[in-house]
Amino acid sequence: MLKAITLATTVALLATPVLSETLRVGMSGGYFPFTFTRDDTLQGFEVDFLNEIGKRTDMDVEFVTMSFSGLIGALEADRIDTVANQITVTPEREAKFDFTQPYVYDGAQVVVRKGNEGEITGPESLKGRSVAVNLGSNYEQLLRALPYASEIDIRTYESNIEQDTALGRVDAFVMDRVSSAQVIAESPAPLALAGEPFSEIQNALPFRKDDAELRDKVDAAITAMKEDGTLTAISEKWLKADVTKPAAAE
Repeated sequence: MLKAITLATTVALLATPVLSETLRVGMSGGYFPFTFTRDDTLQGFEVDFLNEIGKRTDMDVEFVTMSFSGLIGALEADRIDTVANQITVTPEREAKFDFTQPYVYDGAQVVVRKGNEGEITGPESLKGRSVAVNLGSNYEQLLRALPYASEIDIRTYESNIEQDTALGRVDAFVMDRVSSAQVIAESPAPLALAGEPFSEIQNALPFRKDDAELRDKVDAAITAMKEDGTLTAISEKWLKADVTKPAAAE
């Protein structure tokens, strides 16, 4: 009888499917071309990037969208496992989270209404100006760290920073150069890049410090994607350029 029970238990265990681990990924869904919704479909660089990580790690990827300003809090509260929204590695964030290796190298960029790029030529021209940035973003921190930050009217937004700049409600906005160039190319709004990027940034996936095993698994997948060219292909598909390597490595 005992043998029969043991055999039945073994058969039941073999017949039970192994459930895949779920990777909960937070993103705003409103940061073109990295994460955005079109035709009711979430898409972009980050979506393709994380779906590929899911395939390579045998994990189901669950995208959780919310306002950008709530993403870090959701990660801290264990409502998501990581954030894929071009999160810049900073000393403050490294104190709280363990990051994967960087997978995007970019720079902060000033954008203005077309026709004003001769007047506003970069961050040094922002004194006395109103400048929009995404609430809680690294770009807000970069502006506030400028020695003349007190002379800049920094306005934090959840969205529509490009529309308000194009309409003249603010003088400029600051975002990463890659996204800025793509927004200008896609949008009918009259916008232009103002000067060169003024700060190099490295973007990576943050994980809670008690999730080291998960971070290492994802990091290994990123390494493989870099080595076989998959990450470059995703970058060129969405960004028309390879931003997956430091400028010195190009």
